[in-house]
Amino acid sequence: MNASLSNIMYKESITDIFFDLDHTLWDFERNSRLTFKKIFRAHKVGVMLEEFLHLYIPLNLAYWKMYRENRISKPDLRYQRLRKVFDSLNYDIEDELINTLSEEYITYLSSFNHLISNTTEVLEYLYPGYNLHIITNGFQEIQHKKLKNARIDHYFDIIVNSEMAGVKKPNPGIFRLALEEAKVGPEKALMIGDNLEADILGAQAVGIRAIHYNAHKEPAHGHCDMIDDLIEIKSYL
Repeated sequence: MNASLSNIMYKESITDIFFDLDHTLWDFERNSRLTFKKIFRAHKVGVMLEEFLHLYIPLNLAYWKMYRENRISKPDLRYQRLRKVFDSLNYDIEDELINTLSEEYITYLSSFNHLISNTTEVLEYLYPGYNLHIITNGFQEIQHKKLKNARIDHYFDIIVNSEMAGVKKPNPGIFRLALEEAKVGPEKALMIGDNLEADILGAQAVGIRAIHYNAHKEPAHGHCDMIDDLIEIKSYL
C-alpha cells in the first residue's frame, strides 16, 4: 500500500498501537550476545562466541516457532537450544552447567538495555497522540524488566504476554485479550511487529491492521505495509 494512502487511513481511525517487544523495539540479538559473553566468561565456557551465535541465532528462532505452536515446553526450549548448539560444536558440557547457563541467561538478559535504532524517537513521536501497548510471547518474568531497564516502560499502558493470556501469538486469544485490556475495538487498533506469522497474520486474523517491521530482511509480501526502519512509522501515523 502506498504510504501516503496509509497515512490518511491510519490518522483518521487509529487510536491504539500494539507493539511486539523483542526484535521490534528491544534489540534482542545485541543484548543476547552481551549476555552470552558475560556468562560464558564467568563459567569459562571454551567456545568462540561468534561460532556459537552463528548456530544459536537460527536455532533459537526455530525453537521459538515450536514454542509458539505448543510443540515444546518452556523448560525444553531453554535447555534444548543450548544443548543442540554445544553438541553441534562438539563441545563437551554437562547438563548441570547447561541448566546453570540457561538460568543465568534469563537472569542477566534484561540487564542489557540496547534498543532497536530510532525506538525512543518513534515512541516520543507517538506517545502524545496514541495509546501504546505491548503484546509479547516473551517470558513474563523478564519482559517487564526489559522495558524498565531500557527506560521505555512509561510509554505503554497495557502489556500482555503469552503466559497471562494462556496462548501465544498468533493465537487470536492473545490479541483479543489485549483489545479487551485496552478497551479498544480492532478497527481502531494497529499492530507493529517483526514476525509475519505471529505478529502480522495473528493480528489481522482478529481484524487488527498491521505494519511489518522487516527486521530479518524477508522478501516483500502483500499482507500489509512493510518498513525497514522504525523511523518510517512517522510517515504512516
